[in-house]
Amino acid sequence: MSRHRRPQGFNRTDRIADQIQRELSRLLQFEVKDPRVNLATVQDVTVSRDLSFADVYFTLLGKGEEEGAEAEKVLEKASGFLRSSLAQSLNTRTTPKLRFHYDMTPENAAKMSRLIDDVRAEDRELRPDNDEPEQD
Repeated sequence: MSRHRRPQGFNRTDRIADQIQRELSRLLQFEVKDPRVNLATVQDVTVSRDLSFADVYFTLLGKGEEEGAEAEKVLEKASGFLRSSLAQSLNTRTTPKLRFHYDMTPENAAKMSRLIDDVRAEDRELRPDNDEPEQD
């Protein structure tokens, strides 16, 4: 057994992804001045095994898919600045190229929730609730 054994389940790429997520969140909040991305929240970062690419998934607070696509383009244009800023804080030989993806999970979750609510309301209309106690 090696003296320098790392705990399993949390490898180097995971640690680097977490560090990138924290640092990108800080950069987007304090360094990027474009108003189209000032409400961006970094949800997740996945890093390739060879550290050549980092896929960054983000959402926009209170915005829709159109604004998300526009913010994705803005972040792609700012990726050089963000990558060079990341290089100063990461202790790696190379800094991954950043690829931004608008995460539609919140919109999809809200849609699914509305659909479920609609179906439940429709079901209540078709079948009366049997939870009421019977009267003799």
